[in-house]
Amino acid sequence: MKKAGTVAIIGRPNAGKSTLLNNLLGHKVSITSPKPQTTRFSIQAVYEDDRGQIIFVDTPGMIGKVVDPLSRRINLEAEHQINAQLDLVIYLVDHTRERDLEENKTFGLVRKFSGPKILVINKIDVVKPTHIVQYKFMEEEFDAVVEISALGRKHLGRLLEVIFDFLPEGKPMVETADLPQPGLNIDSKTFLSEIIREKAFLFLRREVPYSLTAVVDETIERDNGVLYIKARILTSADRYKSMIIGKGGAMIKEISMAARKELETATNKKVYLELTVETDPHWMDAI
Repeated sequence: MKKAGTVAIIGRPNAGKSTLLNNLLGHKVSITSPKPQTTRFSIQAVYEDDRGQIIFVDTPGMIGKVVDPLSRRINLEAEHQINAQLDLVIYLVDHTRERDLEENKTFGLVRKFSGPKILVINKIDVVKPTHIVQYKFMEEEFDAVVEISALGRKHLGRLLEVIFDFLPEGKPMVETADLPQPGLNIDSKTFLSEIIREKAFLFLRREVPYSLTAVVDETIERDNGVLYIKARILTSADRYKSMIIGKGGAMIKEISMAARKELETATNKKVYLELTVETDPHWMDAI
């Protein structure tokens, strides 16, 4: 009898949750960034093999200091997932970072889940720095412990084995043939906007804080097969807008070029991306 279940990946910001999900599935479903708070809502994706089906839920990382409505909603979203109908929780920790307020809040959230839990220690390929002793005491509260490298794809097969061990027997919960590639619970415009937002984070790094989002306004497949995408980057202040555009428009061109290449890979189509930047101090209230 095959197995089927819903598994939430929970961890503090930038622990590697999205990288883990992307590499478990073998294709891109969650955006990744070296900055925390990249994932703003829960993304579901389906893994399926001869053993059964796993619906993974990649949750936003818990934010220690809540200073705006967006941060508050992100924390509520993470708390909602732990209270949802889950069969298993994966608690992902990064041993190269010291425990802090965010980690303690996240661990407290995981403790509330009464079902099976797996402690997954990420970045085992990194020797120094390490704060592994700060996480060892947690092991006794979990049903299993697996050490991995999400980025290096180490021991991900072992992790899948352990996940299936704890899942109940059952039929597939969704028909993967009916799902859009790559099998997400989000519509295509959202997926495309997330890729654009990721590229903005990667190029801007510390120059612009998390005061931007991306919106796809229009997608049209033209007669020549080219996918036309009209999108905007929204930011909260004019000073950030100028940084995103860059001198002579250099920065927005870099972001646009990288996003276009990623979009072509994701859609398997030739892409023309029209990307502009706008100031909207109230964009956080709309998401």
